[in-house]
Amino acid sequence: MGIRVTVWNEFVHEQNNDFVRSIYPRGIHEQIGGYLREQPGLEVATATLEQPDHGLTEEVLANTDVLIWWGHAAHRKVRDDIVDRVQGRILDGMGLVVLHSGHFSKIFKRMMGTSCGLCWREAAERERLWVVNPNHPITRGCGRYIEIPNAEMYGEHFDIPEPDELLFVSWFEGGEVFRSGAVWHRGRGKIFYFRPGHETYPIFHHEGVLQVIGNGVRWCAFDGNTETIGIGVCSNIAEPIEELSPKDYVEGEIEHPSESLAR
Repeated sequence: MGIRVTVWNEFVHEQNNDFVRSIYPRGIHEQIGGYLREQPGLEVATATLEQPDHGLTEEVLANTDVLIWWGHAAHRKVRDDIVDRVQGRILDGMGLVVLHSGHFSKIFKRMMGTSCGLCWREAAERERLWVVNPNHPITRGCGRYIEIPNAEMYGEHFDIPEPDELLFVSWFEGGEVFRSGAVWHRGRGKIFYFRPGHETYPIFHHEGVLQVIGNGVRWCAFDGNTETIGIGVCSNIAEPIEELSPKDYVEGEIEHPSESLAR
């Protein structure tokens, strides 16, 4: 079985804006999904906001190893119970790749625990996406940098927690810089944020950008120890590995085990 990927897209701009539709006639989700389907070892499905449960039913998520998230105009329309469901799966080991304006999605803000705010400007600026961690699997094959002819500027300060690893830093024609690629671990799950991808530019047709997304999917797929306990949504009582010696419990000095277990 390959890595099971679900590409989620709110799919709003492509239906409401003729110019965006001309760039992504099948939707951003299908543009990304189409590329990933051509890569070996990946099984790709898509989901959108308007589907029942936003296309993220318990069954879909149970069969997803890595979830890719793109959103912009409809962050508030994503139901909180679906966010809870996605969060639970991430803590349990599902990977999450968040693209561009998904920085302000409910799920990304939930997993970061910060506002995830930033400054921005849309002026079709040249972007140079510098690789600052060439030894990471996600930056494999990128060279020193990725050049994007026209992009929406995202600038610092980006209100995110300190990344476990910083992978890319962008420079923009107007002078700003931005932490454009970073990874975190949450529970058993891995999270990769990647900045490129505004809907009015053909950035998801860019081979370098798509390659990074593919690398990110492979890195985010769970490859850890499934026997670890107490990492996911709830903790578990662990049986002792060694035989415990009998102990005398004196009231007021040592708490009886039954009292701690009852809490």
